[in-house]
Amino acid sequence: MTWEEWTDARRLYGNISIVHLRHRSAAWPDLPLLFSGVGYMRDANLTLSVCLRCRDGRETRDADLEKRGGQRLSQGVAAAFSESEAAQLGVQLRGVNCMSQCKRPCTIALSGRARFTYLFGDLDPEIGAADVLAVAAAYAKSATGLLPRNVRPDVLQAGILGRIPPLDFNGELIEPIIPRPSHHTQKDDVQ
Repeated sequence: MTWEEWTDARRLYGNISIVHLRHRSAAWPDLPLLFSGVGYMRDANLTLSVCLRCRDGRETRDADLEKRGGQRLSQGVAAAFSESEAAQLGVQLRGVNCMSQCKRPCTIALSGRARFTYLFGDLDPEIGAADVLAVAAAYAKSATGLLPRNVRPDVLQAGILGRIPPLDFNGELIEPIIPRPSHHTQKDDVQ
């Protein structure tokens, strides 16, 4: 599907995810033919970040950077990445030299332009790669990046450290905070 086709579909049906677009194509015969059999859009802005310096307590000494949990997790993810659904959906993989979550290692983040940003920790570097790639694929499939709890693998339901809505998000998660008026008087100006 080209960008123009995707834009036309969103104009026609509103802010719709590709999953819902597929559902509508089966249920609604008025959907233009160019949208039938639509796949997921690849988005080069989708990023899976893995902290490289996390210590999981299995290191023999502090200076063993190559043996740290973050390195082991990143190596496991990297080894399976090219064949993963996340890679096929356009997720980019990168290492970060510290994500400042030392009390909740091993840490990953999912981010993308105009999407929710997620931060997860407490991952086991020995067995976590498959779950990390599964949640990255789910993230890529979501139009807004929103990952409800039941969509995430079990270990990533408990290990969530943060969920930050995109700046232009206006859903029910967002509530304006109105500052209280100050009781400023002219007398305060004199001082």
